[in-house]
Amino acid sequence: MGARGRTAAADVLRWVRGLVSGLVSGPVSGLSTDRAPDPWPGESPGRPPNQAPNRPPDPWPFAVTAVTAAPVFVESAPMARPSLAPDRRQLSLFDEAPTPAGAPAAPPAGRGVVPAADTAPDPAAGTSPARPRAGAKPPAVPGPAVAAPPLRFDHPRAQRRVSLDGHTVGYEFRRGKRRSIGFVVGAEGLSVSAPRWVAVQEVEQALQAKAGWILRKLHEQRERADRLQAARIEWRDGTSLPFLGDTVIVVLDPRVTGAVLNAGGDGLPGVARMTLHVGLPQSATQAQIREAVQSWLQRQARRIFESRCEHFAQQLGVRVRRLSISSAATRWGSASADGSVRLNWRLVHFAMPVIDYVVTHELAHLREMNHSSAFWEVVRSVLPDYERSRGALRTEVLPSFD
Repeated sequence: MGARGRTAAADVLRWVRGLVSGLVSGPVSGLSTDRAPDPWPGESPGRPPNQAPNRPPDPWPFAVTAVTAAPVFVESAPMARPSLAPDRRQLSLFDEAPTPAGAPAAPPAGRGVVPAADTAPDPAAGTSPARPRAGAKPPAVPGPAVAAPPLRFDHPRAQRRVSLDGHTVGYEFRRGKRRSIGFVVGAEGLSVSAPRWVAVQEVEQALQAKAGWILRKLHEQRERADRLQAARIEWRDGTSLPFLGDTVIVVLDPRVTGAVLNAGGDGLPGVARMTLHVGLPQSATQAQIREAVQSWLQRQARRIFESRCEHFAQQLGVRVRRLSISSAATRWGSASADGSVRLNWRLVHFAMPVIDYVVTHELAHLREMNHSSAFWEVVRSVLPDYERSRGALRTEVLPSFD
């Protein structure tokens, strides 16, 4: 080979070596590396690749320098964040907001990677994870989740017990002529009814399937019992109770006859403005005070119910033939096709919008003896926002007179 041939071969060899060097040190997609690639000749280590003065332009302007592959699991747990060094012209979903114009830039650390505020680059590891900066506070490590302590729910007539999500539930078990397994959660606890031909194992499987619902309802019943206990009235001079959505204070005053409500004055913020003066001495027993206050509340209930029934009966075009006061424990009111209406006197504890809803509800039954959509349209015709008052009946706790 002549001198000219050897020169041409050397040029080709240098060209191939340059091409290979460019592929190795240039941008690569999908490659996991343990260290940053060597800089291009004439390029400073802290300068992004697209800004190298002596480096040919990258074929993909937005390509990353290296992509660390991470396994993907079909789980809801968060995946590890890839260690990317993106081009500064694009914003990652996991990066902070771009620095405003004119703000001082953070010093570079490695090739195109900016360290966080409390970290410093490790020169021996290239772009490996940074170690804490001297004097920086170590990141807070979340402690282990504290599991809720197991609870126990026992029905007073429980014959069987089952563990639901770690909680012990004693339930009343009955068999009868029915086609399915039924669950009832009341103030006493869980009651289970099953057909005679269903095995106990199938019943317990059904309990496990409904464990979330059962435990939620048992918690609600326990919280309601706690609120009822807190609402228990101590019958004495100065005790308070709700009346028409407000608070009234009972005052023992032997100078009055019966009971007299004093609602005068605006009162102070947070202080009840109504006082009920009861004609009893300071030495009166709790039973005497309770009887006097309850009699007064029942008289007020009849007066209010008669007035509101007359008002809404005209609007609905119905006639109330008989109005009775009820002391039912689980029903606020009822209506019969013959025009008879029964209303619970304990409704006087609620505000007037709640009383109006119950009265309207029972009077609407005189037109629609059901709970069809037509019935609710009758209620809505006079009370467009009845849902709000209906919810108050379920959430508010009345004082206990026991």
